[in-house]
Amino acid sequence: MDSLKVLLDTDIGTDIDDAVCLAYLLSNPDCNLLGITTVTGEAEVRAMLASSVCKAAGREIPIYPGTEQPLLLPQRQLHAAQAEALTNWPHASHFPKGEAIEFLRRTIRSNPGEVTLITIAPLTNIALLFSIDPEIPRLLKGLVMMCGRFLELIPEGYGPLEWNAQVDAHATSIVYRAPVPIHRSIGLDVTSKVVMQADTFRKTFQGIPVFGPVLDYAEVWFRDWQSTTFHDPLAAATVFNPDLCSFQRGSIDVALNPGTYQGFTRWIPEESGPHQIASNVDAEAFFRNFCDVVHAGSYA
Repeated sequence: MDSLKVLLDTDIGTDIDDAVCLAYLLSNPDCNLLGITTVTGEAEVRAMLASSVCKAAGREIPIYPGTEQPLLLPQRQLHAAQAEALTNWPHASHFPKGEAIEFLRRTIRSNPGEVTLITIAPLTNIALLFSIDPEIPRLLKGLVMMCGRFLELIPEGYGPLEWNAQVDAHATSIVYRAPVPIHRSIGLDVTSKVVMQADTFRKTFQGIPVFGPVLDYAEVWFRDWQSTTFHDPLAAATVFNPDLCSFQRGSIDVALNPGTYQGFTRWIPEESGPHQIASNVDAEAFFRNFCDVVHAGSYA
């Protein structure tokens, strides 16, 4: 099977799962990672974090810092906390400025119908991309997002809204209205079922080169949390192994009225709806696949 062309949009540096997701994509022989864009506060620092993981994998991937401010709302994610461990790892320090949206546009237009865009962050970059060039959604092979919450009221340990959907709710609304051929969301109600405890995480990924910086950044995360949830890695894994999750088809709109539920993703099941959501996950199969990929990648 030919490798799949992928673009990744990430807010790496806050929750550790972005770095874990990037390590998975870099390890996956079926993934042709064409480039990475970063979003939210300290986008350039986030680009440095992404660079450190790429360098640990021995890969040179184009990285573009993207938009730091939401379309209309105040930024709620100002800092990339894991950057305190960045000096421990080689990384690029200079990146093209103001070119992230054009990079995405140019790459997708150069590969019509071939690129899967994976978003694991607030959707400001993607909303701008779709607004600047309205033909882009139709030129994608698919859009796979870690975004939203659809089938459960409130997963245990989480608030009523999903972070990526709410941080820039207006951007989220734009992206859900876009006519993408495959428009798939892996929501919080499903991703919250794939959790790994801190000690298991350390033992599982010790000695894997691409996980060198990831393990370091994870220690910043583990100061406040005793586990990590594989939200973003699950979304990425479904690109290559869709059978890891079951899916339902329907339509999604986004609450925009100011207040407690701004950014809420309203789900309506419809057989011919434009959106797909993950409705369940085989957690054991996911972790087995994930570990097989990253361990095999360390010997590639």
